[in-house]
Amino acid sequence: MKTTSIILLSALLSMQTMAQTPAPQNKPAEKVSEKAKDINLNEVVIQSKKPLIVQEIDKTVVNVEAMISAAASNTLEVLEKTPGVSINSNGEISLNGRSGVRVLIDGKNTYMSGQDLAAYLKSLPGGNLDKIELIDNPSAKYDASGNAIINIKLKKNRIGGFTGNISAGASLGRYARNNDAVNLNYNHKKLNLFANLGYNHEKNYRKDHFDRRFFSEGGALISTVDLQNNLVYKDRSLNANFGLDYSATSKTVYGLIFNVNKGERNGMFDYESSDFDANHQLERTGKGDTKAKDSRTNIGFNFNLQHKFDNKGKELSADINYLNYQSKGNQALQNFTYAPEGALLGHEKFRYVIPAGIDIYTAKADYVHPLKNKARFEAGFKSSVVDNDNLNEFYNVNDAEQTIDNSKSNHFKYHENINAVYLNGQKSWKRLGVQFGLRTENTLVRGKQLGNDAVQGSAFTKNYTGLFPSAYISYKLDSLGNNTLGLMAVRRISRPNYQLLNPFLFYRDQYSYTSGNPLLNPQYQSRIELKYQHKQFLNMGLSYNKFSNLIFQTTEAVNDIFTTRPKNIAGGFMLLLNTTVSTSPAEWWYLNYTARLSKIGMNGRVYTENLHFNVNILRLEVNNYFTISPTWSAELGGYYASRDMNGQTLTKGMYRVNGGIQKKILKGKGSVRVAFDDLFHSWIYNNQSLSLKQSEYFQTSESDTQRISFAMTYRFGKDTFARKRRHNNNASDEEKGRID
Repeated sequence: MKTTSIILLSALLSMQTMAQTPAPQNKPAEKVSEKAKDINLNEVVIQSKKPLIVQEIDKTVVNVEAMISAAASNTLEVLEKTPGVSINSNGEISLNGRSGVRVLIDGKNTYMSGQDLAAYLKSLPGGNLDKIELIDNPSAKYDASGNAIINIKLKKNRIGGFTGNISAGASLGRYARNNDAVNLNYNHKKLNLFANLGYNHEKNYRKDHFDRRFFSEGGALISTVDLQNNLVYKDRSLNANFGLDYSATSKTVYGLIFNVNKGERNGMFDYESSDFDANHQLERTGKGDTKAKDSRTNIGFNFNLQHKFDNKGKELSADINYLNYQSKGNQALQNFTYAPEGALLGHEKFRYVIPAGIDIYTAKADYVHPLKNKARFEAGFKSSVVDNDNLNEFYNVNDAEQTIDNSKSNHFKYHENINAVYLNGQKSWKRLGVQFGLRTENTLVRGKQLGNDAVQGSAFTKNYTGLFPSAYISYKLDSLGNNTLGLMAVRRISRPNYQLLNPFLFYRDQYSYTSGNPLLNPQYQSRIELKYQHKQFLNMGLSYNKFSNLIFQTTEAVNDIFTTRPKNIAGGFMLLLNTTVSTSPAEWWYLNYTARLSKIGMNGRVYTENLHFNVNILRLEVNNYFTISPTWSAELGGYYASRDMNGQTLTKGMYRVNGGIQKKILKGKGSVRVAFDDLFHSWIYNNQSLSLKQSEYFQTSESDTQRISFAMTYRFGKDTFARKRRHNNNASDEEKGRID
């Protein structure tokens, strides 16, 4: 929509651009320049708004501000509503049907995965987020680890003076939550200061019901166990991100970032069980509970620089990072066993003390050299060192006395060093564009389980080098570039999460244990994909993905106890068709529909059982955005997931419906928002097991997903446009990855 206001703004920007040296094509956005003057634009009112989704040739960009519910949500909930992103009940994130996703914050890796990553993302309020970049096929510039990349960009204002915004959000389901955020920016001459502050408080629950059945070798039913697990927890988190960019010269910019993330979690887990014989006669009952208290303190430092050698795009960027993660866990457990008539058969009490510490050091540098005729050459290196120290102490408790049990205790240390170099080349013609890259990574791993008087110590060392090529070819089918074909191929690696290598056996209830596996090897995947894009209207991709050495969460049934641990199985494949349509049927209506059809197959052996299984999967996402008036807007969306396979678990289909409405206030500087999630409380997992030896289980799992939320946002500061060069986020680490 073109208005007089926009024309005036365009004229002012054009005058500013004429006063500067034009940037060549393919040149990255520049950082803050040395001399700056502010142009007051108080009289200009911009009536357009950012679209939710922008399809670029190498990624999809999601503007979080366009999500009405974002201000009252945490980052994990925002991701769950992001088109193309799925999150399972364990907090594992997948992008366009591909699991093993690497999550970055402002281009820097989080070194977390699984439940730790989920807890960290829950601590970041959605009001801190600016954009989410979805990268299906990363180039050789990115780490080879991970099947895809999600880059979460925090808010950083690009205008002069002191500016900022605040958001306060609360939601109510069975329990209440709140997510509050403050974003501040001061921009003057050579200096740019910024801060992102967030506070999160959450209370949630999870209910799991298991029906477990055990059989003889001939297939006759021997016994059943009915198990009900209930978890209620409170989580309180504080996140602070401080940074500065200093323009030493017009070509050199230095940056510093400091981040601290603190959190506390208190939980109560209890279970009830009933054991039956083959005739469904009650043999015994049980109950127990776990009182858990955990705390974490994560600190990160980053120093970065960017130097431009000329105005043609030749530049060097470098980063040095240090991260320290500390956590303390304390769990008190007790179990009771009863005879059918109610007599107490047994009672035990014990305690876990679980401190952990991780130190992460990284350094990287990237060089870009433009060539003639729309060509470019890139090269770089990266080195990372990770030291992980996990102590698990098991205590038997008798009244007020507790005694350590070394046979059930564990002390595991892990050291990892990865060194990588890459080369990347690009060339564009009138319609044809090509990019080829090669990344080489050497990995050295040392793991050590310290022994004690009851457990013999053990150690392992692994040293391996991998080559990871990537190739991309694009062709414009018409002179305007409205229709583009792309063909890409890439090879990736998924290294085991640190905790997956820890052999410690952890107790959940009388029938359920989890353990790591120090013998795990990396998983490799190769992909070839054909893509078609028509403007911003249609985006389609057909890919074939092949996996080897699949890292697979297996379940072993011994008597009536299920032990879950990761293993490598032979391999698998995925054939995937993605189709996304984005359009405006009317001026007041914008829609985005995505359909994903996939066929997944696995072939291997799990303990004594063969696993040969294929499943067809459908994912359908529907998002509608309505502009009711200049100050009123609304959204309505839904997500349908057909049956799915994850490890030795088959999940039935389910769906959810979300929506919201927004009113702009205070001359457009503020907003009031109301939203709802999972309107019908239909997001409930119904699982059943696959390939378990002489046993099977059925599971139903639900949590506090049906919610209504309220949020208020306000931005403040002068409406000025700084005559400064727009700068990138720091070109720092993309690697943070594998704390579980």
